[in-house]
Amino acid sequence: GLMTTVTFAQDWGVDSRTRIDMSGDNDKMVTNQRATLGATWGGSDWGIHLSSDVNYMLSNQAATGEITMNIFEAYASTDVMGYANVTAGRQALNYGSGALISSNDWGTNRTTWDGFKIGLDLDMADVTVGYASNNMGGADSNGVADGSNGNMYLNAGGEFSGWNVNLVYMTTTTDGESGDNAATGIDISGEVMGAGISASMNSDFDENEMRVIGLTYAVNDDMGVHASQTVYGEDGDFNMAGTNMDGSWMTTGNIGYLGAGAELLSYGITYKMSGISLGATMHNVTNSMDEAVDTDATEISLGYSLNDNAGLHLSMVDDNEVKYMWLTLNVGL
Repeated sequence: GLMTTVTFAQDWGVDSRTRIDMSGDNDKMVTNQRATLGATWGGSDWGIHLSSDVNYMLSNQAATGEITMNIFEAYASTDVMGYANVTAGRQALNYGSGALISSNDWGTNRTTWDGFKIGLDLDMADVTVGYASNNMGGADSNGVADGSNGNMYLNAGGEFSGWNVNLVYMTTTTDGESGDNAATGIDISGEVMGAGISASMNSDFDENEMRVIGLTYAVNDDMGVHASQTVYGEDGDFNMAGTNMDGSWMTTGNIGYLGAGAELLSYGITYKMSGISLGATMHNVTNSMDEAVDTDATEISLGYSLNDNAGLHLSMVDDNEVKYMWLTLNVGL
């Protein structure tokens, strides 16, 4: 999409994103635009933040566009005698890899959470505990409002012997009744012999599993290669509603969650030269439970640094069924 970020001092911010759907034989052109205006007021030990989203869709298949507006975030935070930070209100939460808790940044109705959290900066780790109900703009298939789904969560992260470790633990209640299981996620990353290694192990509320292993290596100062493997358990479809992976290229800007038994292999190369960055990534999806599943997607990106405060980035993806283009412009003052 087209993403424009303008910051006035440290108190106001504007964020604009546009994505273009060119699926089919380029006979469809659907443009989704979202603009976010936010403001923050505060002092040394307190703060208040408010932001709003405005969404607009333009399509050659529709007579008129549709404009919607909603409150994105509205929260207040304060420091408690230097021991903790307490935040209450509507917030966008992003923890760990984002597989369990994230805000769906490219979605029309981004996921936010109404509740509170307490952050503790301990010697060994940064720990956050909280309670919130999720809001995804509507109701589920049973007609239950999303706000009735409550979650207790804990996030703990720190560095241990050169390895970064993050733990997410999340329980759920629906209409006041607790679920039988908890969702858990463990992320580990570090460096071995000049190569970056990462692993993410996740289990959703139904005990369905998703595992990601990644590798990055800098060939030289300008060129790098990367590869990753994502494997889904065969017991059921892994899914956490409203995250950055809950959807597809069209709604989240990535391939999204895959079905039970699926395996995703991704590998690519990046290159930087005189403010220009190039990248290409190949994705291949197979499924151990269905031999007919064998799909590929190609992702290409081009970036240019205009100056220290501005950059332009173009990315395209083609997976034979979906064609998408994102043009991103970042400007900071």
